[in-house]
Amino acid sequence: MYLISLGAGLLVGAIYGLLGVRSPAPPVVALVGLLGILIGEQAVPAAKHLIHQFIN
Repeated sequence: MYLISLGAGLLVGAIYGLLGVRSPAPPVVALVGLLGILIGEQAVPAAKHLIHQFIN
């Protein structure tokens, strides 16, 4: 999974480089956005688990 993600990022970076365009977001903003995605991915299953525990 990590290698696929890294490969996709490298591919997109290479395409940006070939087209001569910059990333659409500053690096810090992009990293903060990715952190938000990671937190969101982990929060949903945790919330489902807590709700399930609370109901039962």
